[in-house]
Amino acid sequence: MKTVVAITGASGIVYGMRLLENMPGTTTVIVSDDAAMIAKAELGIDKKDIYELAESHYENSEMYAPIASGSVKFDSMAIVPCSTSTMSKISCGIADNLITRVAAVALKERRPLVLLIRETPLSAIHLENMRRLSTAGATVMPACPAFYPSPRSVDDMVNFVVGRVLDELGVENDLYRRWSGRKKGVTGSRGSRRNRR
Repeated sequence: MKTVVAITGASGIVYGMRLLENMPGTTTVIVSDDAAMIAKAELGIDKKDIYELAESHYENSEMYAPIASGSVKFDSMAIVPCSTSTMSKISCGIADNLITRVAAVALKERRPLVLLIRETPLSAIHLENMRRLSTAGATVMPACPAFYPSPRSVDDMVNFVVGRVLDELGVENDLYRRWSGRKKGVTGSRGSRRNRR
């Protein structure tokens, strides 16, 4: 399995790192300049620390990289996290760097493309771009952790989101506890009086 993982300038660089740590097969990573700055701010790491988690890497400016061509085979692409700027460019067919170009290749060649959006709230422009991408065949995923697995740490929440990305890429994983129905003896949360009306 050959996967391209792109990390763009949105908060949540840890999602991309965790994906690379758990992605089987051969991975190629592209890290945008903004992502590199956020990685330094959020995790205290450099680009080279991310590159070490993949078999190969390209700079986002390398428009002549092999993966920029539809004739070069890769199985899927995940942009984790994906900034709304990158999402918007892909939605509009703008391929002005390697990340957006490879995403365009994934769409035109009908290969799985997952965009993990890390933004809130979302404007009407964001939502329209998400709709366009979904119609074009991409999977658009807001980075929304669930609470039914009873997470006890930030790591648990990160694992849930990354596990769901792996699910969308068709990769078996046990990063999170899957829903198995209501627990025995649990009748639901009482919540506040206001919520029970």
